Amino acid sequence: MTILFLSGCSQPEEEKIYETLEAVVQLEKGFEKQQEPLVQLEEEEKAIYEKILNLGLKEIEEIQKLSDDAIALSEQRQELIDLERESIVKAEKEFEKIKEKMNNIDEEGLKKLASELYVVMKDRYESHAKLYEQYSLGIKQDQELYHMLKDENVSLEELKDKVDKINKVYEEVYSLNERFNDLTQQYNDLKIKFYKESGLN
Repeated sequence: MTILFLSGCSQPEEEKIYETLEAVVQLEKGFEKQQEPLVQLEEEEKAIYEKILNLGLKEIEEIQKLSDDAIALSEQRQELIDLERESIVKAEKEFEKIKEKMNNIDEEGLKKLASELYVVMKDRYESHAKLYEQYSLGIKQDQELYHMLKDENVSLEELKDKVDKINKVYEEVYSLNERFNDLTQQYNDLKIKFYKESGLN
């Protein structure tokens, strides 16, 4: 009787995977929380940069003040992106727990679906690591530009070269962000499919 009772109460692997995936959702809330304030800071920084461009190089004192403001905003951006990364790393660690569980699924179709879901999510996390690295590089380049703008002896040629470099960095950021969003969508679709086919709601 005891053996029958225990086996009857054992939790299916699909349910364990469900619990892990829902825990991942909670851990990624820290990532989501940074999105809006990050966009806000980007917009404020962009507005300051446009003010600097409209001033002309002769108004050096005002440019220096605005550049310091922009540097402060870029530092806040780095803090937010660091928090975002921290949240994603924790979520990835939790997500890894499904690997062993999915290998224990008996039904072949479900096991294959869980495996697909795992591969897409791993790609997504890899994509975020690259995005974080590139975005941090963008912030570093922005700060270098603001320091250059504070220097009254800087040439237009030097500024142009730096702006070109920055634009290339952010083109890559945009591309990586698109990839990350695509993989997020793929993952969410596969997760819903897995839940449905497992009979989980």
